[in-house]
Amino acid sequence: MKRLLFFAALLLAPSFAAGQSIPRTPDGKPDFTGVWAGPGFTHRVGRGDTDSPRVTVYDTAKMSPFKPGGQAFMDRKVTGNPVTDDPTASCLPNGLTRQILSPYAQQFIQTPGTIAILYEYMHFFRIIPLDGRPHPKDVDFTWMGDSVGKWEGDTLVIDTIGLKEWMLDATHDSHPDMLRMHSDQLHFVERLRFIDPSTVSYQVTIDDPKIFTAPWSQEFQMKLHPTWKILEFVCEENNRCMYGQCRASDAQKP
Repeated sequence: MKRLLFFAALLLAPSFAAGQSIPRTPDGKPDFTGVWAGPGFTHRVGRGDTDSPRVTVYDTAKMSPFKPGGQAFMDRKVTGNPVTDDPTASCLPNGLTRQILSPYAQQFIQTPGTIAILYEYMHFFRIIPLDGRPHPKDVDFTWMGDSVGKWEGDTLVIDTIGLKEWMLDATHDSHPDMLRMHSDQLHFVERLRFIDPSTVSYQVTIDDPKIFTAPWSQEFQMKLHPTWKILEFVCEENNRCMYGQCRASDAQKP
């Protein structure tokens, strides 16, 4: 019996040690503070590991079945107008679901009651309370939505609603004839947990009742980079008119 207990202790020790090695705040919560390469990177782990930007999109194989008309709602036809086909061409926001997949760094700043996320791309940010509060009843529809957070053990859960109808991802970057949109009923949930001291599992769940018959999930990863910092990124809507001299095409709105 003693020998069995000894071997059981050996088997349990590595996972316990790994759990203890992740960064934690003074109150014992996992600490996500730092600059990360998010889902929009190819992560190479090992000797000389690195992170390379890539075009990251949501996997159609992970999606739930479409509701009648759901696929036509999500997959839009290219119009030939870049402002409509890709609003970021006019420096309009890319929206939350596309933002988190962007191949740019993102910085997390965590306090006991709040986590702030600064995205290098377009310098968008999110301020997320971590006290488990519900969403307000009168949520305004915005590009980044209304996000609230809570802890489920060592997993950070971020729940977002109030997203205006906008682009789901950047599928059109690799397939110019394919535009994908989500509806204004999207319920978006992110679950973050440490796999090791510098790697985070980043799972997203998409529940869009205008498009899909059921919620579906996809898992990505983030890698911590202590030497990285957020760089300047400037993109202003008025930049499409050089020195204020606008053409008719410059004045088009999505």
